[in-house]
Amino acid sequence: MSRKVWLPLGAVVLILNAVQWMVAEAVTAAAWNDPPYSYATNYISDLGVPDCGAQFQGRDLCSPLHQVMNLSFMVQGILFAAGVLLLANLLTGRTRRVVATLAVAHGVGFVLVGLFHGSADGPSFGLVVHVAAAAVGILCANAVAIIVGSTRSLRLPTAYRVFSIGIGVLGLLSEAFVGMSTATAGVFERGGVYSWLLWSAVTGALLLVGWLRGTVVEEDSLRAQRITAAAASRR
Repeated sequence: MSRKVWLPLGAVVLILNAVQWMVAEAVTAAAWNDPPYSYATNYISDLGVPDCGAQFQGRDLCSPLHQVMNLSFMVQGILFAAGVLLLANLLTGRTRRVVATLAVAHGVGFVLVGLFHGSADGPSFGLVVHVAAAAVGILCANAVAIIVGSTRSLRLPTAYRVFSIGIGVLGLLSEAFVGMSTATAGVFERGGVYSWLLWSAVTGALLLVGWLRGTVVEEDSLRAQRITAAAASRR
């Protein structure tokens, strides 16, 4: 596939990924009104629980549009993986392989998140799969942001590199504090998720604008980097 196709396509996919999640979450949360859904205390996963009237960990659950959120979980995983895999062509060697592996792991994780809801109701293994898959997905997506920001060969602006590393680190730190208090569980969980959604939107927009202006790494330069990396790996 020509670079003139995969670069803008990957950028657009990342932007679309972030937008579809935010819209789906807002619509699903708005449909939840008894009791009102709280972005501060409710987990994002609560929006995908199909059993209205169930209670889990002290939270009353009732998400009329749970299908919308579960579909968004799966679409997000697929779009994030696809976008990162397309843009991984900008990378070389081991970095490219690591980023691609993390992207695929994230994608698989969030497809499972959408298939197995986060509730104690249903098969016991379902909750285990949901929690484990979400943890893997969150870890991998934030790791992608950190690695991309640490990669100097992309010749991206310093401000972006700082943003990319910082948002990934903040995402991981935020997720670590999810269980600190039930009053802020939703806030910290969103810190660990919105981090990579924001990264997706900013990265996609930056690369798309750069591509339109012709300032993204040129094909000849990219090919030269790959040749150099391949020669170094054989030594």
